[in-house]
Amino acid sequence: MDRKTARQKALALVSQMTLEEKASQLRYNAPPIPRLNIPAYNWWNEALHGVARAGTATVFPQAIGLAAAFDEELISSIGSAVSTEGRAKYNGLSQLDDRDIYKGLTFWAPNVNIFRDPRWGRGHETYGEDPYLTARLGVSYIKGLQGDGETMKAAACAKHFAVHSGPEALRHEFNAEVSEKDLQETYLPAFKACVQEGNVEAVMGAYNRVNGEPCCGSYRLLRDILRRDWGFQGHVVSDCWAIRDFHEHHMVTYTAAQSAALALDAGCDLNCGSTYLHILNAQQKGLVTEEQITESAVRLFTTRFLLGLFDGSEYDQIPYTAVECPAHLALCQRAAKESAVLLKNNGILPLKKDQLKTIGVIGPNADSRAALMGNYHGTASEYITVLEGIRQYAGDTVRILYSEGCHLYRSKTENLAQDDDRIAEARMVARNSDVVILCLGLDETLEGEEGDTGNSYASGDKTDLLLPEPQRRLMEAVAAEKRPIILCLLAGSDLDLSFAAEHFDAILDLWYPGAQGGKAAADLLFGETSPSGKLPVTFYSSLKQLPDFTDYSMKGRTYRYLEGEAQFPFGFGLNYGDTRVCSVRLAEPVSLDLPPKSDAAVLSLLIETENQSQQPVDDVLQIYVQDLESQWETPHPHLAAFHRIHFSGAQKQTIQISLPSSRFTVVDEKGRRFQDGSRFAIFAGFSQPDACSARLTGKTPLRLECTLQAPSLS
Repeated sequence: MDRKTARQKALALVSQMTLEEKASQLRYNAPPIPRLNIPAYNWWNEALHGVARAGTATVFPQAIGLAAAFDEELISSIGSAVSTEGRAKYNGLSQLDDRDIYKGLTFWAPNVNIFRDPRWGRGHETYGEDPYLTARLGVSYIKGLQGDGETMKAAACAKHFAVHSGPEALRHEFNAEVSEKDLQETYLPAFKACVQEGNVEAVMGAYNRVNGEPCCGSYRLLRDILRRDWGFQGHVVSDCWAIRDFHEHHMVTYTAAQSAALALDAGCDLNCGSTYLHILNAQQKGLVTEEQITESAVRLFTTRFLLGLFDGSEYDQIPYTAVECPAHLALCQRAAKESAVLLKNNGILPLKKDQLKTIGVIGPNADSRAALMGNYHGTASEYITVLEGIRQYAGDTVRILYSEGCHLYRSKTENLAQDDDRIAEARMVARNSDVVILCLGLDETLEGEEGDTGNSYASGDKTDLLLPEPQRRLMEAVAAEKRPIILCLLAGSDLDLSFAAEHFDAILDLWYPGAQGGKAAADLLFGETSPSGKLPVTFYSSLKQLPDFTDYSMKGRTYRYLEGEAQFPFGFGLNYGDTRVCSVRLAEPVSLDLPPKSDAAVLSLLIETENQSQQPVDDVLQIYVQDLESQWETPHPHLAAFHRIHFSGAQKQTIQISLPSSRFTVVDEKGRRFQDGSRFAIFAGFSQPDACSARLTGKTPLRLECTLQAPSLS
């Protein structure tokens, strides 16, 4: 069903409702209207990396891990699997008239905010720090989730619009002050792509204000940019209880009725919260009109018709057995393998099982289910921790010794014990092992959403980049045993790995790898699969490199504006092969003679790549661009394209990549995007073209200069 037809049906249905009935449908827990055969519908559902909070589902790696895969096809496949499971659940549950929260087909995902500061607790919900990578993966997930059938398979929601990335503790009252350049260059591009390329059905506003306006009541964001400039046709939903913040925390209104009116007038159709209970009061006071209430109701019922919730759909026969089916579990394992980033390897990896008698597995995240899941997760019927994955792989031929080593963040594991009560055991395990696999990191109790269930403190933000102190003491104790040590990091963000880089033989970042993560980890450690992920965020050397957390200027932030050198750079990741770019050249004549709003390809690159080892590997080809003439260009080259390549062994492959005109544009201080200069440097490699990546990989991306005729400003 196309949107025009769905809207006509919605108009006809809403026209039969009373004012009170229309107003009731603007709440996330919309009640039934029996006389019109409209069942109750709860709009609130989550699907960040699998159907969440509604019982059994495939738990895929957390979003930041999926970003590390740099794989649009993978993200789209996961989106499709998630919506299949969502449909399977909805079909069965609605037949039993279970229409509770988390059981609908409107999924509030993906999170396409920019992970601008490593302290932000919710950063692992995002696709990282780069606007282009975030846009490409966000669009891919949306297309997979919504499908391309006659009806919409599920409705995706791009959140949180906009300029939202902490601090969590201040989000209900915080005003993010942002320049027009940073707004248009960094914070909005992914949302624009989700709307114009992904045709996302919903957009969720953020808690904070942007330049004085609360996001869920922002005329600039919702009316001017989202609907007028971008042509958004779907519905807008508030973040949960964010409209209440208007009068309770932002102090831009005095009453709940005024807050409801401001949000509705700006274009927020659906209230996650209770403030829209005051919509009728606002209407009676003349703050909003019945026509505005009607329009929001029509938008919401248009979505329900697009989903086939009244007329049926081709997805109504998806059986419950599609949930956590073998194909989805295999996809989950594939995603965990592709997402892992090898940060250091002195040659110890891959491990050779036939050369080992004893493996020591140590650390609070070694046998932790929480460390597999991240946040906003479903419930798996089986969890394979790193310890279990290694034990399964090793079989009966290798002895596995285990010690928790320490609590994740407390000073002891047993209340009556002395501090560091598992350190001695960890040292004994290390002494008696041929190799130690040390599993450290965080989980959703240490980084997550403010006030979310399970957080060990009110804000889910980090105060620094250090591992919790008990884990730091454990690292030092195990290192003192002078055994070969491999660090497996399970966390969702940048952590200081300077001690590990100096004292350990290998570092493998697994992120939060999903319910099958332990099996994937074992396959990676023992060389069944080569690591191939790349960092979607910068690992900084110190917080001293960064501005204050509340400063939303991009100066000094992310790889594009970094001052100094990273500990591990964006785009970096090793593998077990020897991959390199051999040559890069233009494949076609260069032209920018395009209509002003066109984003057609302006040049095509032919890139010869090679794996010089016999080891089968994947690697991610990365293309970076820098305008050599414009004062508005970012200080460092920006990601312009990426392509995952599989090498079956020692072989060469020639890859053709086309670059659209938008990748050769800059944004000025007024927020205008345009092509400014005519001379550009293009870099092709398996990392970004920075000195740190060159030192860590021993390879430098190839550089190609080209001249493009700049069109006149329109």
